[in-house]
Amino acid sequence: MKNKIVYLSGAILMSLTSFAQSISSSPYSLYGVGSLYDSDFGSLPSIGSSGIALPSDTFINNLNPASLGYLPQSHFMFDIGGKAIATTYQSGSRSEKRNNFQFSHIAFAFPVTKNSGFSVALRPYSSAAFKISNLKLPISDSQEYYYLTAAGSGGLNNFDFSYGYRFGKKLSVGASAAVLFGNTEDDRSFLIANSITTINKKTNYTGLRATFGAQYKIDSTFTIASTFKLPAQIGASKVQSVQTIANDVATSVESNVATDTDDYYMPLEIGVGVSKRFKNNLNVTLDYEKSLWNNTNQSELYGNFVNQDRFALGFSYNSRKNARRYWDTVQYSTGLNFDTGYLEVDGKRVNNSAISFGVSLPIENTFSAVNISYSYGQKGRISDNLIKENYHKISLNLSLDGIWFVKRKIE
Repeated sequence: MKNKIVYLSGAILMSLTSFAQSISSSPYSLYGVGSLYDSDFGSLPSIGSSGIALPSDTFINNLNPASLGYLPQSHFMFDIGGKAIATTYQSGSRSEKRNNFQFSHIAFAFPVTKNSGFSVALRPYSSAAFKISNLKLPISDSQEYYYLTAAGSGGLNNFDFSYGYRFGKKLSVGASAAVLFGNTEDDRSFLIANSITTINKKTNYTGLRATFGAQYKIDSTFTIASTFKLPAQIGASKVQSVQTIANDVATSVESNVATDTDDYYMPLEIGVGVSKRFKNNLNVTLDYEKSLWNNTNQSELYGNFVNQDRFALGFSYNSRKNARRYWDTVQYSTGLNFDTGYLEVDGKRVNNSAISFGVSLPIENTFSAVNISYSYGQKGRISDNLIKENYHKISLNLSLDGIWFVKRKIE
């Protein structure tokens, strides 16, 4: 049964990976470099994406590099994941359904010394895949309106290297260096009175970002932690063509002109988390993160970047009554997640809330597991110039654990 689970999970993940180009279809990916992407490893999606205070002792915890200080000796860990999302988009006048298959991440980690560990991970940072038709928008400082039609694709990738070191048995610190790269393409047309302006643009982005983290064990059951993601400037350059059509006469303003453009700024992000275990079978995690988007001093034509607050709460349970009974080794989880959003459109926040459930199915007598979770969430609201998203998401993460340099005693 366990082998069948592994083979089936691998086949599904390979299928999801083949659809990696269709990462997002959210209309909110129109803003900036696209919608920010949540790619959580192991069982984290099932506990509301909480876990800043969890150690990487049975899986790779991508939320805090300090967790790598707890990697078990002689173990090599590998994690790959994917998602299937069914979304209904609702506005004041209509609704539309779309399905997406998404590649989530690929990562591996291993101990460097008995007190330290190293990991490498590749995942999306943002995704843009939108299509909007005849969206009515107000002209600034005017009572007039214009109509926007737009389509786009692309996004940024995050390739990071992380290292964690543990001092004694209580304190662990860590750091990550991330390389962000990618591009976005979009075609937009603006109808104002009887004039149409079309803009075809491809923008390339490259940049670096650092993250620092710490975890401290109050006792064997209670851990507190924090993370600091430093602000960063992501360089941008574009190739653009612009054309206007008025009175049935087309005029080319620009044709494949390469220029620098406004850089993209990532904010200072501060996170704190706690993890508490009760009676060795129930674990509770609680996280809070603050993203200071206001300090980036950037805005969009259709909205503004605002400070974001995120709250995450997770519960995981394992009966552990009989290690020889398979279902007694299965972990069951649930979680809640809410964030205020980092976009404000027409004075209204684009917030997001979700509830999740999941199971972690162990494989053999190692830390390997198949992690399956289901989430239901809502993003945005139904009002002028806003769209509400209702989504169902299934996440599948395959966490594999290999033991190095240990000779088998029984062949």
